[in-house]
Amino acid sequence: MTQESTLRPLDGNTLKELARVICGNDHLYYRRGFEIAQFLEAAGWQNVPEYDGEYRGEWALQLLTERRQSPSELEKVLLRLADAREYLGEPELLPVVVDEVNTFLVHEGFRLENPGGRPRVVSCDPAMAYPGQQAPIELRATMADIIREPRIAALLQRRLDEARTCYANGAHVAAIIMLGSLLEGVLLAVIEERRASLLGNRSPNRIGLKELIDICHRARWIDVDVERFSQSLREYRNFVHPRRELREAHTPDRDTLTVSWYVVNGALNDLAASQPQRSNSSGTRI
Repeated sequence: MTQESTLRPLDGNTLKELARVICGNDHLYYRRGFEIAQFLEAAGWQNVPEYDGEYRGEWALQLLTERRQSPSELEKVLLRLADAREYLGEPELLPVVVDEVNTFLVHEGFRLENPGGRPRVVSCDPAMAYPGQQAPIELRATMADIIREPRIAALLQRRLDEARTCYANGAHVAAIIMLGSLLEGVLLAVIEERRASLLGNRSPNRIGLKELIDICHRARWIDVDVERFSQSLREYRNFVHPRRELREAHTPDRDTLTVSWYVVNGALNDLAASQPQRSNSSGTRI
């Protein structure tokens, strides 16, 4: 097995779905009976019996079930399904097959990938199978509600979008680091726009997230609950340094990330609510 995989015996329904993909249909890569045997041999299986004329799906499922207690044998099958050499005549089917496999393999806590043409099975969060559950807590305030400078607002919006992408793909640590970066950028921009004097004579590049949180709290731009939990997010943001995570002996999971989304959501809402009313060129408040 690959170093990244800890594949275990798969559920019977998962094996049925896997047999279906191996057999293929009009939308997937179709294999006749004897081609299924050839596929398994190409995957690295030894002693594959000759096709005896049974229904393809039942025969393929029987072979998979016989090796159910040998996860390494099942992983060979998965890796071959993601191998570009299997689709030399129809290369466009490779991503289709990989996506099809992942629709059911995710329930086992695994995902099939082919980065750079190197097939692998990696662990993932089973919650990714449910789009409604993987969506992060909705952020009601927009960057434009908080930050006037459009270029900074656009940059920070991209950070938020990247954090969403990390969330959707189960990259919990990466998402938390992005949220910490986003929070730092938002707080600094707000201070510079609203009351730059709070920074004193120091360069903004020399002021850390902890102090930015403190300044915004003292200015009453964020509430005490947001201030306290933002400091916790700051600690997790520091996991950008691998040794910090190793020292803490804790790897953030989906629950940690969900709490982090609440923190950022609360911070943005507080900052938007405390935004001084703007005036147009005639002095009228808008």
